[in-house]
Amino acid sequence: MKEYLVNKGIPSEKIIEDSNGYNSSMTVQNTRDIMTNLNLESVMVIAQYFHITRTKLVFNKLGFENVYSAHAEIFELRDLYSIIREFPAYYKYLIL
Repeated sequence: MKEYLVNKGIPSEKIIEDSNGYNSSMTVQNTRDIMTNLNLESVMVIAQYFHITRTKLVFNKLGFENVYSAHAEIFELRDLYSIIREFPAYYKYLIL
């Protein structure tokens, strides 16, 4: 996603990556730490389109109010698997 943003004109130094977000909950926890350290107040989630809803759900459940999102307008064949996988994953996070 970083490469996509840089190719769209976003300066690389303005992008904060979470290379330790192995699942949605870890991403949110890591983001909270980053935001605290940098005194930031809002979040822009950049992910595949099918992952945005679940990611925003986790951010909201953990108390984040200002969560914005965007996704690349691309489709890959493997997205078919990911879309199907996203349904049970979303409901798993919904009940946690």
